[in-house]
Order: sequence, then C-alpha cells, then structure tokens
Amino acid sequence: MSRLLGRPLAALTLVAALGLAGCTGPLPTPAPVETTEPSASATDTPSSAPTTPAAPALIPGGSAAENLPFFTTVVDGVWSGPNQVAGRAYIDALTAAGFDKAAMQVTADQTTVDNPAESIEFSVRIGDQCLVGQVGPSIGNPVTAVLPGLSSGGCLIGQTRAIDW
Repeated sequence: MSRLLGRPLAALTLVAALGLAGCTGPLPTPAPVETTEPSASATDTPSSAPTTPAAPALIPGGSAAENLPFFTTVVDGVWSGPNQVAGRAYIDALTAAGFDKAAMQVTADQTTVDNPAESIEFSVRIGDQCLVGQVGPSIGNPVTAVLPGLSSGGCLIGQTRAIDW
C-alpha cells in the first residue's frame, strides 16, 4: 500500500476504532471547571522572573484525563527516538514512567506476512477509561486520546500481543 493511501486509511481506521470504543456506553460529563481571579492588593508586586509551567507528571490515582498530558509526553519521547514503531519501546517507557504494566495492551509490530506495521496502538486502562496511543509511518505524529474502556476489560479492539517481558 502506498503511503498516500496509507495515511487516510490509518486515519479512517483510528476513527472507526474510536467510534467502536464509544459503543460501550455514554461518556461521562466532565465536571465544571472552577476558576478564580487572583486578588490584587497594593502590596502585590509582579515577579521579575517569568514562570514556566511544570512538566506533566504521573498523577497516581488520577483519572485517565488527568494523566493524558504525561502519557503524551512519554509517547512523544519514544517517538523522537530510534524505536518509533516498536511496541515494546512504548510499553517499557510507560512502565518506567510509573504506569501499570498489567493494565496495558499493545498491537503487533509486524503484519501477518512479516512486514513492518503501518501503525501500532497501545493503551493503559485507568478505571473505566483508557489512555490510547497510535504511532507509525501512516499516522504522522503520534496520536493520544482518552477513550472509554471496553466492557471486556481491555482498551483495544482486535488482536493484541502478549506483554510477557
């Protein structure tokens, strides 16, 4: 399959997978976000040093949505290295980052005719939701999302490989 046809096909596959994953029930309504305006007083002085936002970190016991920024950071780190389409590299990096290996799934790196996969998916189940990543030459940049978990207990539809290392 040519790369020109592979990208739209991969995108359609991801959309279909996302749509099917949504068949398990309605998504929860996000809680309203409360914002407060900082109070200004005569004694407040502006900081001379600009503040930089903290790097995303794992939030143990946090929701999938709360951990998505960190999951994305880990995925981007692997993608920028030499093992861009190696499922084990993503599982190992996510495990090293503190995610539960027993809650993970990953698809095969090779097709049934032993060609490199055009894309691979991997996931971490957190409660009733999943952090899902997709990478590969047909995808472009990595894609990460929070999706509802499957009623079967997993996150990915179709054949996955054993994480036995």
